[in-house]
Amino acid sequence: MSDEILIERQGALGIITMNRPQALNTLSLAMYRRFDPALMGWAEDTNVRAVLVRGAGERAFCAGGDVVAIYEVRGEAVASGGYKSDFFREEYRLIRRIHRFPKPYIALMDGITMGGGAGVAVNGRFRIATARTVLAMPEVHIGLFPDVGATRFLALAPGRTGLYLALTGTRIGAADALYCGFATHFMAHEREDELLGALAALDQGENTDAAVAAVLHRFAADPGSARLPPLRAAIDRVFTGGSVEAIMAALAGERDDWAREALAAMRRASPLSLKLVFRQLAEPVPDLEAALTLEYRMTQHVMAGHDFFEGIRAALVDKDRNPVWQHRTPEEVSAAEVDAYFAPIGDRELTF
Repeated sequence: MSDEILIERQGALGIITMNRPQALNTLSLAMYRRFDPALMGWAEDTNVRAVLVRGAGERAFCAGGDVVAIYEVRGEAVASGGYKSDFFREEYRLIRRIHRFPKPYIALMDGITMGGGAGVAVNGRFRIATARTVLAMPEVHIGLFPDVGATRFLALAPGRTGLYLALTGTRIGAADALYCGFATHFMAHEREDELLGALAALDQGENTDAAVAAVLHRFAADPGSARLPPLRAAIDRVFTGGSVEAIMAALAGERDDWAREALAAMRRASPLSLKLVFRQLAEPVPDLEAALTLEYRMTQHVMAGHDFFEGIRAALVDKDRNPVWQHRTPEEVSAAEVDAYFAPIGDRELTF
């Protein structure tokens, strides 16, 4: 298991490499349990000026958490001390540490960056996209909802863009990641070794934040045109609808390809997940801690339900791509069912 996450030092730079390229660097609970202590140690180590996180291989930064491992314990009761609670609790505490990390934290999002991968990237201070970046929060298609702090970072995207991405799972590239605020810089992926060398050579006497920002500025390049800005007015108009059903009806009335693709994506998604996401992103959260607390509560209700495990079965286990959701349409999901997923969970609530 130690080979699945590599922890090393190059000069002033601490480097974490998620090392499961054949699994698109998905993060297991065991990997979280090595990632978090490494950050804790480097926060106190005066010789470490900055931390960089990357993925091994050519395809992915990190495609998310290892949800198949959760599927394998699907019969386990949802309770404190079980895998279903430990996985999300320790993942979310790591994300909070990343967000509050006292030194520059740099995520090199070179390749697929989804779900938990976005969690360990977008919540950090510096996020570098490349021409190979493919970023998405596709959880509605596995019976879940965008978590890992997405309640906060999707809400910060321009206009209704965050809701559009959450309800459709649409994939975006580097230019749109910058537009949405998910990335802070764009760089040619071929320059990774040069970047690591420059960061490793940071001077102990420098203001580290300013020094890292200067290095990243030196490597920054033009990502090209973004797709989302020209669609912004239409997205804002359509996704301002007062319900999932209203949004889908509005999409059906649009003639452009983006709307047809969005509607098709929503029709494939779990109707329950769509309703949860709509409510989730309407919930005001003042900070990341509030977002993670809300998301943890929701995950524990989801772990006691049907759609998540059916979504994982269809997408990643049997791979028939034909999930049988609990509800056939969003209209079948009652307000009372949605409310139940936001209900407090007593002494099992997430704490920091």
